[in-house]
Amino acid sequence: MSKLKTIFFGTPEVSVPYLELVHELTDIQLVVTQADKPRGRGMVITPCPVKKRALELGLPVRSPEKMKDIFAEVQQIPFDLGIAVAFGKIFRPDFLALPKLGIVNVHFSLLPLLRGAAPVQHSLFQNFRKTGVSVFWIEPGLDDGPLFLQKEMDVNPDDNAETLFTKLIPLGLDALRETITQISDGKIIKTPQVGTPTLAPTISKEEAVLNFKEMTAEQIHHKVRGLAYGPKARTMISLNGKTELLQILATQLFVSAQTNAQPGTVIDIESTHGILVKCKEGSLWITKVHPAGKKPMSAVDFANGRGLKPGMQIF
Repeated sequence: MSKLKTIFFGTPEVSVPYLELVHELTDIQLVVTQADKPRGRGMVITPCPVKKRALELGLPVRSPEKMKDIFAEVQQIPFDLGIAVAFGKIFRPDFLALPKLGIVNVHFSLLPLLRGAAPVQHSLFQNFRKTGVSVFWIEPGLDDGPLFLQKEMDVNPDDNAETLFTKLIPLGLDALRETITQISDGKIIKTPQVGTPTLAPTISKEEAVLNFKEMTAEQIHHKVRGLAYGPKARTMISLNGKTELLQILATQLFVSAQTNAQPGTVIDIESTHGILVKCKEGSLWITKVHPAGKKPMSAVDFANGRGLKPGMQIF
């Protein structure tokens, strides 16, 4: 049996294992990524991870600024199936009509929950106990096309966005392998999504700001978990007469008796935990931070280096 002819659409590092799987199972006619962008400290124009890997595999690649720029070229390519993973661009209806079978997408949530660009992060913001992957058929709406299949998994309370991605990627690879195998055998599944949709939009830097006076300890903890991948959780601190940015990389919830301290106050500093801070409701251990202009460090090292003391209201 001849392999399916495909076009792969993807951009970031998370998409690379999927490109490799599609390369193994199908006959890739073209790889499409987002345009090359300035990256790194020197802001050098650099190809995205998928483009870099595709070139290593000897595959043809296009990185258009806009999808319409390659429409005429793709129109001339006979292909059975499009496969998208974290592509980051919207498909126009005329583009969706090009492949014989359509375009499937691997999405990191159990649709219709968390439609949008950041489902893993939002699943942690909301303290989901279960999540998974959905392979669905792309239609003109936002992640609302019919499902091919879904796979479910538990979320550990200790998971953050990085660890959850490491678990979801192989689950998604299993789902995509099963999808390609079934489609190759002529089995096409299109099951409507059922349930109340929720959204998981892209996270802006402004949305990554923590406010200890307005957020509970649980809200901050789950925000930090979700922001372990992408823009990091951050807050402004006032110390020694200066206001500066501090990224919060890891936290632990703390169960204790009530305190009369104002939100943003350092309650305690312990070498085995970090900096205990009062929130709008409850308290939270800050365990790892990234000060501006320095390397990430333990919260205890930060506290010792900057002379933090219990009772100081700095957050």
